Amino acid sequence: MTTKVLIRAANKNDHSFIVDLSPRLAEVAQLDWHTDDVINKMQYDYIAEMLAETSQRNGTFIAEANNIPLGFIHVRTHKDSISGETSGTIPLLAVTAESQGLGVGKMLMACAEKWAKDLGCRLLHLEVFANNKKASGFYQTLGFKPETVHMIKTIQ
Repeated sequence: MTTKVLIRAANKNDHSFIVDLSPRLAEVAQLDWHTDDVINKMQYDYIAEMLAETSQRNGTFIAEANNIPLGFIHVRTHKDSISGETSGTIPLLAVTAESQGLGVGKMLMACAEKWAKDLGCRLLHLEVFANNKKASGFYQTLGFKPETVHMIKTIQ
């Protein structure tokens, strides 16, 4: 990427940009046992929860170039289900379609990792939709490995 990308803390003015990326996050789910409306609502609700005030340590960061937002990441503390230690977790990462493949996601991931490390976290968690092979591959190139797999079956 030739233009200088700045990573900064998000503010209330960034909320509409973050919400506008929600359909992009929902479209990769590809969960044929849920309707598109259900998936879109889940994604909007999840983002609203992320943007709400909370006592849990968290941070939302924006990547931008020339004052144009390119993507965002949200990171927060999380209790590791195996060790019980406080770790970081990334519930959301999204970049604009135009920014995909330019290294913006990698920069945002580095920011989240530094945030968690600065808090003394040893582990960084994330979840990705199982059908989102592109994102899974991206995370694996950054050193993430599957730990547990959540499975589901439609029963009739």
